[in-house]
Amino acid sequence: MNKQQIQLLFQQVFNNEADLCVQSPGRINIIGEHTDYNNGFVLPAAIDKKVIVGIRKRDDDLIVMYAEAFEEKKEVKIPEMKPLGDWADYILGVVAQLIKKDYVVGGFEILLTGDIPIGAGLSSSAAVECATIFALNELFHFGLEKMEMVQMAQMAEHEYAGVKCGIMDQFASMFGKKDHLIKLDCRSLEYEYIPFQNQDFVLVLFNSNVKHALVDSEYNIRRNQCNEGVEMIRKYHPQINSLRDVETEMVEKYIRPQDELIYRRCQYVVSENIRLLQLCKALNHNNLDKCGKLMHETHLGLSEDYEVSCPELDLLVKIAMEQPGVIGARLVGGGFGGCTINLVRQENLESVIYEVENGYKLSSGKESTTYIVSVEDGTKLI
Repeated sequence: MNKQQIQLLFQQVFNNEADLCVQSPGRINIIGEHTDYNNGFVLPAAIDKKVIVGIRKRDDDLIVMYAEAFEEKKEVKIPEMKPLGDWADYILGVVAQLIKKDYVVGGFEILLTGDIPIGAGLSSSAAVECATIFALNELFHFGLEKMEMVQMAQMAEHEYAGVKCGIMDQFASMFGKKDHLIKLDCRSLEYEYIPFQNQDFVLVLFNSNVKHALVDSEYNIRRNQCNEGVEMIRKYHPQINSLRDVETEMVEKYIRPQDELIYRRCQYVVSENIRLLQLCKALNHNNLDKCGKLMHETHLGLSEDYEVSCPELDLLVKIAMEQPGVIGARLVGGGFGGCTINLVRQENLESVIYEVENGYKLSSGKESTTYIVSVEDGTKLI
């Protein structure tokens, strides 16, 4: 959707032109799942699926929001803002964070559109938050740095949407760079761009088209289980503050004898950080076969130890890994539905898509949707 089309839609909804338009991408994560809220490493990238907002100042304290996906308009007075339990919370949560930091936010009209599939595990919510804060920063000239916007967008998710997410989704959406992955240290917030361009391989997403209701509640449960594991180890090593500081031997020695479930959760996270560093090394040597192997190991860990997969995702991964030309497959995102990410040889692309879509339908009775994604830039003005 280009700027002209957004302005046309804005005109239809609000009888006015938008002051400015912003696009913010969804994200994939090559490896490093559920490590971000444990202060570990992640390896995300912004993709060519995005959220787009048009925004316009008002001269009162009214926020008027329209989401094209739901064909729904909502109005809220700024002094009366509170979580509504739906899509509007990703916008209102951002406004609440700005007000908390003493920025003066006036009324505005905002149009929400785009092509990130909702509930696919591609962080459409983070993209909305990043697009909103970027647009408000431009509209009201707050002078916020990108990192400040990322942290406020994350807190909007915590406090308004009620999901205690790590920082990865918002960071990848804001800081994405075309043809590069971002190796992010979620403890120090240091990051480096790693080139990711190989004409022989394609990133393919297979959307299971299921979203189990467990995802948000179980996400918070997993976070608490990881914290429990840290506390078990802290009794013997008081300097330990998160699973990032923990070694495999500590998990074996201090957690396994006490609690098998907490052990499996923590063992997965510690192993995942190790895998991510191995994968970065493999990328530097252009060893994509090794990358694919590590991605599949991640899926097994997510499915068996962290238990955030579901039958549909396991099925998609199983069918994909049986196809010639698929060198890696795993669930992407929080789990319990959404997409799998697959590293596929270009020459096998058509047959892989055909076999996976048909195999999934035959075995599950459900349709999958396929997205071929490219790695693109982060949040920006259109």
